[in-house]
Amino acid sequence: MKRFILFLCSLLGIGITSCKELPSKGIIKVLPPKEAQTFLKEDFMQFIDVRTSKEFKKEHIIGAQNIDYLSINFDSEIQKLDKTKPVILYCRSGKRSAKSSKKLLKAGFTEIYDLEGGIMNWKKEGFKLNLSERY
Repeated sequence: MKRFILFLCSLLGIGITSCKELPSKGIIKVLPPKEAQTFLKEDFMQFIDVRTSKEFKKEHIIGAQNIDYLSINFDSEIQKLDKTKPVILYCRSGKRSAKSSKKLLKAGFTEIYDLEGGIMNWKKEGFKLNLSERY
């Protein structure tokens, strides 16, 4: 019985230490494209593309707002978002959105989702994009 209890405690410990959660601040969850796609028409979700404006103009997820992670205005622009609403962030492959997620967490956002694999994975799954005719 003692071994079983130790085993359960070990599993709980592993689960807690592997979670990307900060106490009382919020959490960052990696969201597969299929799940993210179900939220597209929901008013309570904020889709944020953290790529450059040039990348955004070429193609982006329909309904997404562009806030360039590399811009000097990134921190001030994210302050304009509603901290009470969940945010889904994405970039090309997931690196910039992961960094952006951490900034949003520090800024006080409580429900942050990072699109798994970025827009590349979104396209691979066959989901629609808003494409520019100029490119």
